[in-house]
Amino acid sequence: MYHNKRFQTDIDFPFVAFSHEQMKTSCTQGFLMVDQARFGEMSERILNIDWNIMNALTERMEKDEYVRPDTLEEKRCFQIIQDLDAMSGKMHGSIAGKKIMRNEIWSLIARIGSPCWYLTLSPADNRHPLCIYFAGSEEKFNPIPLPYAERARLVCNNPVAGARFFDFMVRTCIEDVLGFGTDNPGVYGHTSGYYRTAYRIFGELPLGGIYDR
Repeated sequence: MYHNKRFQTDIDFPFVAFSHEQMKTSCTQGFLMVDQARFGEMSERILNIDWNIMNALTERMEKDEYVRPDTLEEKRCFQIIQDLDAMSGKMHGSIAGKKIMRNEIWSLIARIGSPCWYLTLSPADNRHPLCIYFAGSEEKFNPIPLPYAERARLVCNNPVAGARFFDFMVRTCIEDVLGFGTDNPGVYGHTSGYYRTAYRIFGELPLGGIYDR
């Protein structure tokens, strides 16, 4: 969100930033899982493993070397790697993250019932003056429409503007159209709850399953 938007329009920065965010999340909020029935057995195997051999195998695999276990100790190390599941539930797009969202949806259904509406929003970012303002460099908002080619160029060169615009439209729909969190009923009545998925690069990009009373 730097003032001249140089990070937003940089071609490589979004991929680098998102990759660093994924690595940080997987390292700081990851954990290992094993079947409960095998927890005691796995604990003993980890305590008795030869960590020098495990570190040597890890270094070889980090160099993209094809590693095939030959000795008994190497086979034990590989068996531990195979039996342990690495989980990172808070990393967007991971299998564990999708499982957590699925459990949240089922919990919401058990709490307030099945959904009555499912909405998918598809706002046209290159046609809306707000998105054009986010993508441009003008400090003062100018409602005069630009030619199509210039609008398309601005939005394509600034993916952050499209993400911010989509997030704004979805939040506006939830508050104004559905009336969720307000004292007034929405278009579909009094909304008792909703669920939206979020895939975050520059902000939440939600799609909502809407629950109506």
